[in-house]
Parts: sequence; C-alpha cells; structure tokens
Amino acid sequence: MRILMLSWEYPPHIVGGLGRHVAELVPALVQAGIEVHLVTPRWAGGEAKEEGDGLTVYRVDPPDVPMPDFYTSVWQTNIRLEQVGGTLCQEKGIDLIHNHEWLTAFSATALKRNFRIPLLSTIHATEQGRARGHLVSDMQKAIHSVEWWLTYESWRIICCSQYMAKEVINYFKAPADKIDVIPNGVQVDRFQHLEGVDLSRFRSMYALPDEKIVFYVGRIVHEKGVHVLVEAAPRVLAENPSAKFVIAGTGDLLPALRARAWDLGIGHKVLFTGFIPDEDRDRLYKVASCAVFPSLYEPFGIVALEAMAAKVPVVVSLVGGLQEVVKHAETGITVYPDNPESLAWGINHTLARPDWAAQRAENAYRVVREEYNWRRIAQKTIQVYERIVAERARTAW
Repeated sequence: MRILMLSWEYPPHIVGGLGRHVAELVPALVQAGIEVHLVTPRWAGGEAKEEGDGLTVYRVDPPDVPMPDFYTSVWQTNIRLEQVGGTLCQEKGIDLIHNHEWLTAFSATALKRNFRIPLLSTIHATEQGRARGHLVSDMQKAIHSVEWWLTYESWRIICCSQYMAKEVINYFKAPADKIDVIPNGVQVDRFQHLEGVDLSRFRSMYALPDEKIVFYVGRIVHEKGVHVLVEAAPRVLAENPSAKFVIAGTGDLLPALRARAWDLGIGHKVLFTGFIPDEDRDRLYKVASCAVFPSLYEPFGIVALEAMAAKVPVVVSLVGGLQEVVKHAETGITVYPDNPESLAWGINHTLARPDWAAQRAENAYRVVREEYNWRRIAQKTIQVYERIVAERARTAW
C-alpha cells in the first residue's frame, strides 16, 4: 500500500507533539510494509529528498518573501506542498492521503479532490480547545474554519484520545462513527542505554548533589501551564527546601516566567534551560525525582509517556488526554488544573514518599511498554488504511 503523508513538522523540524508523532509513526509503518511518501515544509534544513527503504521524504522550500500573517504563510506554503504531492499522485499510484492537522489541509483537500484519492486526517489538537472554548481573534476563527473543513472532507478521522474525539464531535459536528481513537506512543528502548550509567557529572550541571530535581520539558506557553508550576514552587519549597525546578523548553512566556520566579524570591531554585537536545532531555528524565506536566489543555501528552518510559514518577493535571494516560495513585499523581496549591500537593506527595513514587513509576513503565508502543499503534493505523481503501474500491466517485 502506498501512502502520501502530509505534515507541517518532520525532523529536523519538530516543535511539539505533531512532529514527534509523525517522526515515530512513519518508521513503524514502513517496518510493517507500508510505502510512505512524506511531504513536509523545509523549515530547518535537511535534504530536499531523502530516500530509504519504504520511505521517501520530500522537503519543500516555503515562500521566501515576507507574509502578512501566519495564516497566509501556511496557505502559500501549501501551494508548493500541493505541487509536489500532485506529482506523486500522478506517478506513484497513491492509495490514500494521510494528513496531519489543519496546517497542511489546503494541499491535502486539493489533492483529494483533484485525484479522487481518499483522505484520512489525524487531528492532534484544535484551535478552540487551545483557546479553552473561546474563539476571539479573526486568526483563531479562520483556523477553526479550516479545521471544520478538514474534518468534513476526510473519509475518516484519527484522534489520539477519547477527549480529542469528543472535541472533534462537539466543535465540528463530525459523526462519532467517522472517528478512530489511536493513542500516541513512545520508544521505550531509547532509555535502556542509560540504565546503570553514572549521570552524576551531568546532573551536577543542573542541581546540587542534595537537591531533588522537579523536571518540566515542553513549550513555555500558556496552555502548558508552566506559570502554574512557577506559582506552585514556593509552596513546594516550604515543605521540600531541597527541591530544584528544572524547566526546559522555549516559548513566548519564558522571559515573564523568569522574572516571576525572581519576584517570588525563588529564582535561585528555578533553572530555565531554554532549548535542550533530545539526549539531554532523556538524561534529565533519568536524574529527576519527579516530572511535572501542569497543562491547561492537552489533547494527549507525549511528554508524560516519555517520563513514564524513563521510569520517573509523574505529576500531571487532570485534563484532556493526560487523564486517560495517567491513573491517579496507580501510574502517577493527578492534580486539579490551573491550581498551584493542588500542583504543589502532588509534587510534595511524590518527593515525600519516594518508595510509593517508585512503585507508581514501575506500574507506569509496564503500561507504556504494553499499550503505547509504536508497533501496536502502526498496526491500528494500518487497519484504518485498509478499511478506507476497501471502502473506496466499492464506491463510484
């Protein structure tokens, strides 16, 4: 089976969960015998065309002229994505188009209509969800409209959680029987080479020997709730003065949160690392006493899976897909969202009882290994591919 896949993110350009999802899913699909032709904007370098066994990546240079806004930039970039995708549809005998998110919806829907190839879309998040239900700006409303259009045009829709499926049904009035829920995954084996390794020298770059690292990694934006973590930090330090907060990532809230930490008198206890390489991220998981993800909106939460795969105890807010992945007192601690006091309680509970925390981490590792591996996720995705292709074969278009 030949799949044309469209994604706004692909290595070396990864911003969030979308990029990680596609980067991990594609090799698993190829290993299962699917031929994938992936088209993506060339945002961060990489070869214009990379060929491998079962996978060819086409990186398309976006327009090099200034754009008035992000929406226009997306639309103009899609024109070039459509050109490359059209050639592939003509030459490669594509069976199905698999699109990820609204960012490539313009080209995906055009290719579907021009070549009468069924379109499958994975919806990773929604604009209305990010806005916590309230669309205010013209940009938000425009993106929401494209998302509705994409779900309407798609033969089927994949969501990463039951929570996201409900969003798609409620926000876009999509039929429930048009949606397949397939979770994200994580490569558990990537942490194995760190087992038993002395990481004390690495750890010393982030904390003193007697400090307990409370680790966050992700975008520093409002929806991720990092500001809630900063506000919770004084409450944590009141009970656990040996705690050290290591916050990794970039985003528009970073300068304000740095200033806020010093205003609270805890600047010396909060280290904002900025961007860190994947290797350092994985090492920080292994040396942390606790990984915290206090999101206000989280369709799934791949970072929580990463922490669970690294066997670090997790504290997450009870929102979105996180509440489906982390079971309170079994595989982690869940706390009330947007509530510094509740978040502080969860962190303090984890730091105060490392024996209980270690048991939850072992439970979480077992669940991740059994249920959230990419081989299993790829097989479920292929089942959706096969269903769509079979239905298309019985339909006069």
